[in-house]
Amino acid sequence: MSRIAVVVFNLGGPDRPDAVEPFLFNLFNDPAIIRLPGPLRWLLAKVISRRRAPVAQEIYRELGGGSPLLPNTEAQTRALQAKLAGDELAGAEDEWQVFIAMRYWHPRAAETAREVAAYGPDQVLLVPLYPQFSTTTSASSLREWEREARAAGITGPSRTLCCYPEDRGFVAATAKGLRAALRDLEHDTPPRVLFSAHGLPKKIVAQGDPYQWQVEQSVAAVVRAMGEVNLDWAVCYQSRVGPLEWIGPSTDAEIERAGREGRPVIVVPIAFVSEHSETLVELDIEYRKLAEEAGVPVYLRVPTVADDSEFIEGLAEQILHLRTAEQVLCSHIGGRFCPAQWAGCPHTRS
Repeated sequence: MSRIAVVVFNLGGPDRPDAVEPFLFNLFNDPAIIRLPGPLRWLLAKVISRRRAPVAQEIYRELGGGSPLLPNTEAQTRALQAKLAGDELAGAEDEWQVFIAMRYWHPRAAETAREVAAYGPDQVLLVPLYPQFSTTTSASSLREWEREARAAGITGPSRTLCCYPEDRGFVAATAKGLRAALRDLEHDTPPRVLFSAHGLPKKIVAQGDPYQWQVEQSVAAVVRAMGEVNLDWAVCYQSRVGPLEWIGPSTDAEIERAGREGRPVIVVPIAFVSEHSETLVELDIEYRKLAEEAGVPVYLRVPTVADDSEFIEGLAEQILHLRTAEQVLCSHIGGRFCPAQWAGCPHTRS
């Protein structure tokens, strides 16, 4: 019997008001987020987190004082654990245990690595809950994990699921949510469907980060999955902060454009797989208010895929492929998914 540890990675979020500032400090002190030398980054992270904490606390107050991201991720891991334990392809003789490692708040990689070490796995499978790879998300979490896994004495073989932007289950669950929103829409004018993803500064993409390209592949896959449904759609990006120029178009600009045209709006989160402040506050409250002010006649938001059975099944299939893959598995294709121009892709094969 093999003991297999599956470690899923997510951003994390403050679980109480006094955790907001240290959470923000952890975020902005990440060299993948602010690319400055250590002392300068530490100082800037202190300034930014102190300045942004009051605004962020107001955001989390809308959510009851803390982020729901950990409970949502726990629900996903329970569903994934059950799927792996009951899947005939997983092997009845194997034992599976799913762990959570958050990047900027508890449970952090260090504490999770100690739990995994105590479990004593024969193999460790690393699974970011980010369908699209970015140096600012998946890569940052995996770097921290590698450091903490060494410190915890984890010596068994490990394999990494790099990305899954076109995963069958992820695409099917997203398309299912969009179909439901289209059925719920009560308006004579065809809607504008906005596939909204978290933004990135343009300079990070220019340095070879494949995130934007992978987001576009996810959207194209969902549109194909919709079949004969005639969609008027756009890819857009939210959560812009700071003075740098970010990739676009922005979600707020697309909402305003739809308002000028008198079009209903359906927003589809395409890079988030669980509910948190960017969906429950930014999309559901702030952008809904913007839509009303801009003259959008109807504003609907598709839920994240969360623990939808098709998403969980697709993720489990990827994990089963990962068991026998090379060290890094890029989506369902095995080899490198991104074109050669995206130098940020971690896969070694071209």
